[in-house]
Amino acid sequence: MTSLPEWMDNLDDEDLVFIKKFLLSSGSLKEVARLYGVTYPTVRLRLDRLIGRIRLAEDRGQDPYIALVKRLAMDEKMELDTARLLINAYKETLKETETDE
Repeated sequence: MTSLPEWMDNLDDEDLVFIKKFLLSSGSLKEVARLYGVTYPTVRLRLDRLIGRIRLAEDRGQDPYIALVKRLAMDEKMELDTARLLINAYKETLKETETDE
């Protein structure tokens, strides 16, 4: 018996159904849009968010604070621009701390 990859742990059932439909449509975003009855840009946005969540799951060694901010942005609980500002400010603080040592 094989286990599922770790990156799938962060996906809910709805995401997995979307991935299945995407694969069965041979990766055609237009076909997926037709299946869901939505526009192409809507499907593209959803796919981009899924890709982001998968990449985030693969960044296991990432700083916990940065991972949290990225996760909040991916889950639309924080604006992407705000997340970038927080991460950049945090990285600057880390650089300053390293130079002081």
